[in-house]
Amino acid sequence: MLIVPSRPKAYPKSMLRPLYWLACSVALFLPTAGFASDVTGVGIAAIQIPDPVSGKLTDGEVFYPSMEATNGTVALGPYNVAATPKAPAIPGAKPLVILSHGNGGSDLGHHDLATYLASHGFVVATLNHLGDYFRDTSGVGRIEVLAGRPIQVKSAITTLLNDPRWKPLIDPNRIGVAGFSAGGYTALMLAGAKPRFVRFIAFCNKYPQDKDVCGHRSEFEASAAKQGKTMEQVLDDMQGQLGRYGDTADPRVKAAFAMAPLSLIFDGQSFGNVHIPVYLYYGENDRVLPPEANAKHIQPLVPTLVGVKEIPKADHWVFLPPCSPELAKEIPAMCSDPEGVDRAKAHAQINADALAFFRKTLDVH
Repeated sequence: MLIVPSRPKAYPKSMLRPLYWLACSVALFLPTAGFASDVTGVGIAAIQIPDPVSGKLTDGEVFYPSMEATNGTVALGPYNVAATPKAPAIPGAKPLVILSHGNGGSDLGHHDLATYLASHGFVVATLNHLGDYFRDTSGVGRIEVLAGRPIQVKSAITTLLNDPRWKPLIDPNRIGVAGFSAGGYTALMLAGAKPRFVRFIAFCNKYPQDKDVCGHRSEFEASAAKQGKTMEQVLDDMQGQLGRYGDTADPRVKAAFAMAPLSLIFDGQSFGNVHIPVYLYYGENDRVLPPEANAKHIQPLVPTLVGVKEIPKADHWVFLPPCSPELAKEIPAMCSDPEGVDRAKAHAQINADALAFFRKTLDVH
């Protein structure tokens, strides 16, 4: 396949919509009284999740509202996380949001969004996508990842709902998913979207300079040639394996928040089975997943789209939290932004928009 990251590995870390969606999008961001008073402490606990793709266990984290006030941050690898390990949880069923990281990311890669949602009454869970995380990206661009990512999220949901510790804290009827980059793709897949892998070819013909997506194209073509096949034939074969691990959609998921999603492989037929609200976010100058071929490309195609927001001047990596000095040294390209972009300010808005979206779509009062 064609989407293989060239970046370094990080530490753990149509067009007319139904009136309902129009009304929802208008009401979504109206000020709501009392939100500020809902802020609580945040607890964090490690979990292990069975991976149906590899048959192994993968690591994750659960962030949850706590009765214990959160004072400062705790250092977890190169991340400074605003949560307290093993803090007592506030009892009662709460909405659940699963966060899916991008290619080569980690279960702590979006810790600020996780702690923000948890501080406002959500249980938030993350996971390392085996085969596509900071320790191992060997599955990137292959069916194990392209079809496996949503299956791994489904396993995370099932694990939490079956766990005696977490089950009492989660309302199974109020589950959402959020994701960045390949995680945004994952969120759309869980919502019911179906990709067409052959679209990678046209994208790389048009954007050959995009090394993150197309940097290993020649290697994949050579591998296809050894099989006596063209890239089109290989991608068609992969298309036939889309259901290899089961249905990539999850009816338990009721809302999807996609940040700079890998969406070039969706077309006009991809969203016919998407029936839940979707929110799109992207950077204006994303050089990894150009908006015109990704987020803006699918904007008119998603029938249940309730919101779209562009971050002016921003590149792809603006959706990663502001970096600690340690992380900035390890992955400087991902920790810097174009002139005129304030990442901390951008995240304050992203977090607020995600909270408003999930509160509205998961019926949180």
